[in-house]
Amino acid sequence: MPGLGSSLSLRHCLTFATGLVECLCFAGAVFGWASLVFTLKTEGYFSSRCVNTTEVNATDVLDCSGQDEQFSFVFTIASFMNNFLTLPSGFLFDWFGTTVARLVGIFLYTLGTLMMAFSTAALSNLLFPALSLLATGGILFLITNMQVGNLFGSHRSTIITLYNGAVDTSSALFLCIKLLHESGISFRSSFLFLSACSVIHLLRTFFLLPKDHIPYLLPKDYTYGITCGRSETLSIKQTPEKTPLNVDSPVKQEKSFRECVMSRFLVLHFLWLSVMHLRHYFFIGTLNPMLQRLAAGDSSLVSQYTNAFAITQLCGVLCAPWNGLIVDRHKGKARAAGESEQEADLRALALSLFLTALQCLVFSLCASIPYLPLQYFTFIVQVFNRSFLYGGNAAFISVAFPSCHFGKLSGLVMALSAVFSLLQYPCFALVNGPLDGNPLYVNIGLTLLSLLAFIHPLSVFLHCRNLASQRAIVASS
Repeated sequence: MPGLGSSLSLRHCLTFATGLVECLCFAGAVFGWASLVFTLKTEGYFSSRCVNTTEVNATDVLDCSGQDEQFSFVFTIASFMNNFLTLPSGFLFDWFGTTVARLVGIFLYTLGTLMMAFSTAALSNLLFPALSLLATGGILFLITNMQVGNLFGSHRSTIITLYNGAVDTSSALFLCIKLLHESGISFRSSFLFLSACSVIHLLRTFFLLPKDHIPYLLPKDYTYGITCGRSETLSIKQTPEKTPLNVDSPVKQEKSFRECVMSRFLVLHFLWLSVMHLRHYFFIGTLNPMLQRLAAGDSSLVSQYTNAFAITQLCGVLCAPWNGLIVDRHKGKARAAGESEQEADLRALALSLFLTALQCLVFSLCASIPYLPLQYFTFIVQVFNRSFLYGGNAAFISVAFPSCHFGKLSGLVMALSAVFSLLQYPCFALVNGPLDGNPLYVNIGLTLLSLLAFIHPLSVFLHCRNLASQRAIVASS
């Protein structure tokens, strides 16, 4: 049909661009918690937890460690929900398709923004369900958008990592709310505006995304969405998937969901993701009290560093594609005799996984040093690491396992890492209690724990080397 190709190309580009905006502006707002905490404190949320205490020199001071603990608890629950509910979200997406998953996500996100809008200092506990709903709705936005990479073939991994980086960048949304609040725009008005934006999400769901899933590999002239009041979604036969990589033997075969779950790669991938998740969540959850401690309570200095942290999060969308390019650079290049495209991608992912673990180690070391100006560098390394972490997680699962299990496996890994990340709350309690607000020893412990992340890239590297050795033996015989 004349003009169909250009029409499809335009729709693909619009789908990609609007998905990027959605991830940039909404999906990962929960990770800008440090900026929102600053605003919430000025509004008096959980202020009843602050008590007057008398120091050794008989000076009366206001102890707000209880208030900080409540804010940390809100973030702990929200970050847990953000990851743990990825499992049912993945099943929802795999079983019921894009439209149903997005409608659920839009409902949860809108409900969360409305709860935030109508919360007050007297209703501080509304923050618990509100932030959790924002986190859960945001993860559904991300899951349904990552399939857009299937529209762009050889750039698939780059698109996936770009969207994950955009989610990191969206944490700057709460910085915008903080700055608007300081300029006189009420907290309630900002969140009511976010609620109204749900109309945009609905329009995109029906006009620029399929009812079911975007297949990979993409059939010729595949189209989707609603045009002129009627559905244009192409009814297609099952498209053969790339033969999934069998990580336990050189023979390639379709793997069941159970086989994927029990594989060595998924177990090590869970460990890789979980230790870095915990490190990042502890850093974000304790950022505000850490800055207060290092700035000796200077609120203007704390605000300055909080803004700097939020601004660096804007760079997440610029950092993430580099991870995808590490994988996609192999496409179109000559490979070793007998080496499949998936094996080449997996070999590239070994480097990606290693660089991510190395970034986390550097970030953790910098975060452990109690020197305020160094935290500027810590913010930069942190945003690079988070961008590589989430993009690399999605890219690895999409390469190493069958795409029909992508949503379920992504959800499972994130859910298990969420359970692991609950360790952050005992860490918070330890810092606020026996350690008297000093996180140094906990930071050292988490730095040592992050060394476990190097096991996964080493395992992938050794697996690829064994495959290469087996091909060499076969070729020589």
